[in-house]
Amino acid sequence: QVQLVESGGGSVQVGDSLRLSCGASGRTFSSYYVGWFRQAPGKEYEFVAAINWNGLNTFYGDSVKGRFTVSRDNAKNVVYLRMNSLKPEDTAVYYCAAEDDINMSDYDLAQEYDYWGQGTQVTVSS
Repeated sequence: QVQLVESGGGSVQVGDSLRLSCGASGRTFSSYYVGWFRQAPGKEYEFVAAINWNGLNTFYGDSVKGRFTVSRDNAKNVVYLRMNSLKPEDTAVYYCAAEDDINMSDYDLAQEYDYWGQGTQVTVSS
């Protein structure tokens, strides 16, 4: 089992950058797939990014490709989401999620992840 805590959210201006962190407890975190999802008010969860256990495979939602970068430091039990060139439509609560048994084709499906953090708010103002 793993517990996740997100941090790094905040209120920024258009074009600014933020780095979110997803800290995890549990000795086996390095074997978990980690996904980032976001949810804006009144909307469904949107897939943002995912990273496999060793960080060699990363995936991104179409709306963030080229602007966001996901990475991980297994020695520190942390996964990062670097967000550049932020836009108002990036405003949402951002969640990290982890799963140790996921099909490679399902990394963008929120329902495939068993463990979730509490979320961190990101607000981008124009």
